[in-house]
Amino acid sequence: MFLTATQRNLIERVINTIETGKPDGVYGAISIYADGPNDIRQITYGRAQTTEYGNLRKLVKMYVAAGGAQSAALAPYADKVGSVALTDDDTFKNLLRTAGRNDPVMQSIQDQFFEKVYFSPAMQWADDNGFTTALSALVIYDSFIHSGQILWLLRQRFDESPPAMGGDEKIWISEYVSVRNKWLSQHHRPAVRKSVYRTKALLAQIAKDNWDLGIVPIEMNGTDVYPKL
Repeated sequence: MFLTATQRNLIERVINTIETGKPDGVYGAISIYADGPNDIRQITYGRAQTTEYGNLRKLVKMYVAAGGAQSAALAPYADKVGSVALTDDDTFKNLLRTAGRNDPVMQSIQDQFFEKVYFSPAMQWADDNGFTTALSALVIYDSFIHSGQILWLLRQRFDESPPAMGGDEKIWISEYVSVRNKWLSQHHRPAVRKSVYRTKALLAQIAKDNWDLGIVPIEMNGTDVYPKL
């Protein structure tokens, strides 16, 4: 998977817009959704939103180790995230907000974190399975951000093989986004159903044949996204 600097930047800005409504991202953004294990409430946090019962502990530990302005105050929470419910802990949430809004160390750590935990694994999966286009990269990265992976339960719902196994890349991506769109729109969790705007926007780019992401802006949930370099 080779991406130009412009394509890579645009992909990140689209994901930021999906998750926080702003192309530059909102590093201090916090939301609470009932989409944790067994539908329990959980915090989602940061520029591209990581979850309390997902990888938020890893992000907090990275920040604490980096010695940011709020690191000492957040240190007691580092081993609690994901083990002790913190959705109603206002001190914890305010520390996260303050660090994200005001501390360049947290902002830098988040950039490193989303690269290491989500983007790089997504691109490794793309490489392993023979995908090459920028739109494919966006689709795959979005799935890793939202679901942590390319979901096998969705891959089972269409017949096309990935390119590395002789399939057609554009057909595979189109079918994957289509079945994911249907899955999101019918999901039992209301918060997940509302996220269907992400797959609708991706289907719009497929319909435009925008495989190199050269047609801009990309409209995402009512926001026009341009690359910014």
